[in-house]
Amino acid sequence: MSDIIDQVTRAGHTVAQRESFLKLAARHWRWLATLAVLVLACCAPFQLAPFRTFQLAMAMIYAIALVGLNLLVGHTGQISLGHGAFFAVGAYTTAVLMDRWDTPYFAALPIAAAVAFVLGFALGVPALRLRGLYLALVTLSIAIFLVPLLKRFETWTGGSMGLTLTKPVAPQWSGLAEDQWLYFLALITTVVCFLLVAGLLRSRVGRAMHAIRDNEVAAEMMGVRTAFYKTLAFAWSAMLAGVAGCVYTWVIAFVSPDSFAVGLSITLLAGLVVGGLGTQWGPLLGGLFVMYVPSFAQDVNQAAPGVIFGLLIIAVMYLAPNGLAGLAGRAARWLEHLLRKGKTNAR
Repeated sequence: MSDIIDQVTRAGHTVAQRESFLKLAARHWRWLATLAVLVLACCAPFQLAPFRTFQLAMAMIYAIALVGLNLLVGHTGQISLGHGAFFAVGAYTTAVLMDRWDTPYFAALPIAAAVAFVLGFALGVPALRLRGLYLALVTLSIAIFLVPLLKRFETWTGGSMGLTLTKPVAPQWSGLAEDQWLYFLALITTVVCFLLVAGLLRSRVGRAMHAIRDNEVAAEMMGVRTAFYKTLAFAWSAMLAGVAGCVYTWVIAFVSPDSFAVGLSITLLAGLVVGGLGTQWGPLLGGLFVMYVPSFAQDVNQAAPGVIFGLLIIAVMYLAPNGLAGLAGRAARWLEHLLRKGKTNAR
């Protein structure tokens, strides 16, 4: 980065040209950082113990759910406290398909995603009339009544006892252990979901969502169909949560109603805020936070893990109001400022 800045400055380019070069260099650095993360992710299951591999797989599952929640909250400006309900819908759809009808686990994924999409669309239509706290309360109510609803239909859901399944077996040609195979299933699904959302946000649909988030009235006056895009945002967000629930069922091989209590929805929203609303890396950082911080809090004090978890959230919000992704962005800008200052002093 410093070499590029030096070359551009010596060439005598204008300020606009220098900024253009800097943006291009920053884009290359982002691609290199993404590639480095992927390489590390591919190497991780061969270096870690099976339990640590399982934890990373769970972090990626939460990241899938959070990238959908980020699409709704961070990029469209809506609010949801019931995202765990769609997570449960994907998990139970997969579990019922695999347990009752012996559906192959790969075939269960698009069905779980479709069911969650339809339910999200159905919720998005009445949610058009609601905003702010009213919308938050409606989505929260969905997460609250889901648990007793799952317990009621014992024939299908297994009631309070849940359903126990068989984990996907690694193909012989892969040469992978069971935990490694499940990890790569989670990794591939995560990468595909992130790429799909990134492409969506760069399209006209993404620009419409950002316009609704910034100023809904102005967006409608400019011809943006706010009702249509807000409903689609709910549906796509629910679909990605359903995909996360499906992969969760593959990895855990067990579902029970108590695993999807209202606390899951609140934890997911807190993880997204901590990771960084409306950012590219926020869902991934939030997934790591949701997975590892409760475990860390449990190790510190088994009597009060919730207190430690809450204090850590407060500390992160105080130190990084824009989330961990925003903190990383500030660090990058600070480093760039130091490089510029160093080059100026050297001349």
